Amino acid sequence: MSTTTTTTGTATTPAPTGALNASRTAATAARVLRQLRHDPRTIAMMILIPCVMLFLLRYVFDGSPRTFDSIGASLLGIFPLITMFLVTSIATLRERTSGTLERLLAMPLGKGDLIAGYALAFGALAIIQSALATGLAVWFLGLDVTGSPWLLLLVALLDALLGTALGLFVSAFAASEFQAVQFMPAVIFPQLLLCGLFTPRDNMHPALKAISDVLPMSYAVDGMNEVLKHTDMTTNFIRDALIVAGCALLVLALGAATLRRRTA
Repeated sequence: MSTTTTTTGTATTPAPTGALNASRTAATAARVLRQLRHDPRTIAMMILIPCVMLFLLRYVFDGSPRTFDSIGASLLGIFPLITMFLVTSIATLRERTSGTLERLLAMPLGKGDLIAGYALAFGALAIIQSALATGLAVWFLGLDVTGSPWLLLLVALLDALLGTALGLFVSAFAASEFQAVQFMPAVIFPQLLLCGLFTPRDNMHPALKAISDVLPMSYAVDGMNEVLKHTDMTTNFIRDALIVAGCALLVLALGAATLRRRTA
C-alpha cells in the first residue's frame, strides 16, 4: 500500500487524510479563539446581543407578559442562531480573503479539520452565549416555562451551533463580507417566517407547511414550545433536538466539502 506525501524543500510531510485528526482540529480551534480574544467587539456581539434583544422584547410587551412567555422561548433559540450565522460567515470569509485559509490548507490540514476547528471554537462561545441568554430570560426577565430551563438551554445551544454551521457553509459562496451578509435574507428570513413563530405551521398554506417541515428552525421552535407546555422531556422534544443537531452536522459536512482556499 502506497502513502501519498507532500514535499517541501527536503522535508517530507504526510498529506492530510479524509478522517478528522483531533490534534489538528484542536490546534485550529485554539488559533481561532486566540484571534477572537483580540477582537472584543466580535465577542461582545456574539455573547451580548441575544441578551439585549431578549431584554428589549420583555419590556416591549411590558403590559402583556403572557405574550413574552408565548414567544420569548422561541426567540431564545432564534436570536443565537442569527447572531452566530452572521459572525461565523463573516469571520470565515475574512480568513479566506486575507489569504490565511490558503496558507492553512497548504499545510497538512484537511478541510474537515479546519471546519471542525472553527465549529469547536465558535461552539465554545455558543455555550457561553446560550447560558447567559437562557439565565437572563428565565431568572431575570421571568420567562414562565413549564419544563426544565436546562432543556431550554439545550435547544438554544443547538440553535447556536446550527447558526455556526450555516455561517461556515454560506461563507464558501460569498466573495466579500457584504455578500456574506446578503445571504441572511436568503437563508435565515424564510426560516424565520415559516418556523411557526408568527402563526402555527398547521394554519399555513399546504405548500408553505411542506417547506417548513424541512427547515431546521421549525424544529428549534417546536422544541422550545415543548418545554413551554410539558414538565418532562417528551418524545417530540427528543425528535426536534435530534433533527436540529443532525442538520447542524449535515451542514458542517457540506461546509467542509465546499470550502474553497480563496475567493474567486
